Amino acid sequence: MIEQFIREVLAEDVGRGDLYARVSDAAPASAKIIAKSDGVLAGEAYLRVLSDIEKFTITWHKQDGERFVKGEVLMELSGDSHTLLRIERTLLNMLLHASSIATLTRKYVDLIAPYGTKLLDTRKTRPLLRNFEKYATRIGGATNHRMGLDDALMLKDTHLKTIPNLELFMEEARAKIPFTAKIEIEAETIEMAKHAMEVGADIVMCDNMSAEALREVVEYKWEHHSSVLLEASGNITLDTIEEYAKTGVDAISTGSLIHQANWIDMSMKMD
Repeated sequence: MIEQFIREVLAEDVGRGDLYARVSDAAPASAKIIAKSDGVLAGEAYLRVLSDIEKFTITWHKQDGERFVKGEVLMELSGDSHTLLRIERTLLNMLLHASSIATLTRKYVDLIAPYGTKLLDTRKTRPLLRNFEKYATRIGGATNHRMGLDDALMLKDTHLKTIPNLELFMEEARAKIPFTAKIEIEAETIEMAKHAMEVGADIVMCDNMSAEALREVVEYKWEHHSSVLLEASGNITLDTIEEYAKTGVDAISTGSLIHQANWIDMSMKMD
């Protein structure tokens, strides 16, 4: 899957061939990837495949998940000049995109780590980039939420509007979905969260609740349905996430790990 993705990314950029190669001879060359801002590296898994496809060598100074600071040399590249110049933008785009997501994710993770709360990503990903972007959140320290509609049954508010009897629906769902698949129900109120636990949800997503309301749901869970997992979601930011983690909720999900990640800066310099 990674190889196919990289071949498509290369095809997008290279097209019918790099015109520079028509007017110059290839020669042995080397280059450095230099950080122009602080961050967390992500993209190693993809760059290793890129180097195999394009037959150049990477000497790693930083690896996936490691922090770096402005001015550090992240890796050194060696190969022929045509190859290094051809893959420059493909390499940097993947590295920048993944590292930017991982960098923001690590900021969230650092805030909630003392409370034992998991950080989850969401399906708010760019079309056809879900595997890549969710890989980047993992490198940053998050845990992946659903990869797609087929690995867990989530009943969001839009689904619940179409279900006249939730208890009967849950019985039918248990009979029809895979044995290992979990059912998650979204709840916007304390009362709905309690009802979701009572009908047998494996996970209850507490959406757009205040930290105070969430704390009440957590207490109810431990008193009546201790095996249920609780997830907080909805407009949770770097400024508020620690307050939510203090409630004792099992996990916090936010799409901002991906769609609010501002690109950090790196560049390739030929030796």
